[in-house]
Amino acid sequence: MTEQIINVERMEHMVNLFGSFDENIKLLEREYGVNILFRDTELKICGDAENVLYAKSAVEALLQLAARGEQISQQNVNYVISLVRDGQEDKIAQMGKDVICVTTRGRPVKAKTVGQQKYVDAIQNNIVTLGIGPAGTGKTYLAVACAVAAFREKTINRIILTRPAVEAGEKLGFLPGDLQNKVDPYLRPLYDALFDMLGPEAYQRYLERGNIEVAPLAYMRGRTLDDAFIILDEAQNTTPEQMKMFLTRIGFGSKAVITGDITQIDLPDGKRSGLKDAMQIIKNIDDIAICTLDYRDVVRHELVSRIIKAYESYDMQRQSKEKRKSYGKTKG
Repeated sequence: MTEQIINVERMEHMVNLFGSFDENIKLLEREYGVNILFRDTELKICGDAENVLYAKSAVEALLQLAARGEQISQQNVNYVISLVRDGQEDKIAQMGKDVICVTTRGRPVKAKTVGQQKYVDAIQNNIVTLGIGPAGTGKTYLAVACAVAAFREKTINRIILTRPAVEAGEKLGFLPGDLQNKVDPYLRPLYDALFDMLGPEAYQRYLERGNIEVAPLAYMRGRTLDDAFIILDEAQNTTPEQMKMFLTRIGFGSKAVITGDITQIDLPDGKRSGLKDAMQIIKNIDDIAICTLDYRDVVRHELVSRIIKAYESYDMQRQSKEKRKSYGKTKG
């Protein structure tokens, strides 16, 4: 039996670490098979030597987050556990270093994982950024936050939001209304993020002035977009021709973020994804960054992360079986 002691100077950090009904500490105890006790200003971790060291690393990493004002949740705890498992707990210092912008409700928007921080840094330091990852990793939300921050700082004059009008496996038929009404269902995630950061009234005002433009990808053809922050969402549903057209719209003083999930392509069978092609074609060009997020960067319910991981595992097993079958046929 081994024990390690961690001194905690501020009681509010300890309260934050333990969580409601000590749920965070109980999660750490279950994960590492240790006992964690608190007395005065000391946190004592008891158990097998190796597990105690892992638990100590996780607790110290969580206390770093608490010291930066982060509210510790079970999601944080699970994420830190995954970092410790991979020997990357030292990367906690890279997370959420800067506030990107503040929502209308006063909530600071920051990167919540190491992968998200790399994504935000790439957006800020490059002209074109490709954010590739599964649902819930904050690709769209963080891109909109960076766009709003650039708009408030007056480094750009317009925010342009676009996405291909491809239905996710369902045929919606003809939609009533004008262009805005027709594209609204496809662009709802972008609207939600803008409403959160600007508020509905400010959003409507900027829309009327032309500072915000929302349009389907087809309407980008033939234009040159100067002094704009352009977000192409759901880019996995672009064709190679559409992606090339979009990439060649970028003008002086502009920045573009292209987001997509290559595991959720809704194009008709036989159609190649422009996003998958672009990841290979433009990967070595200066001022272009490609950031890949994974299940560890999911910031929705913790169950979403487990679902994505299960699908990844299933896909890998299926591909492995198909390769073995193909090899067997060739050999036969």
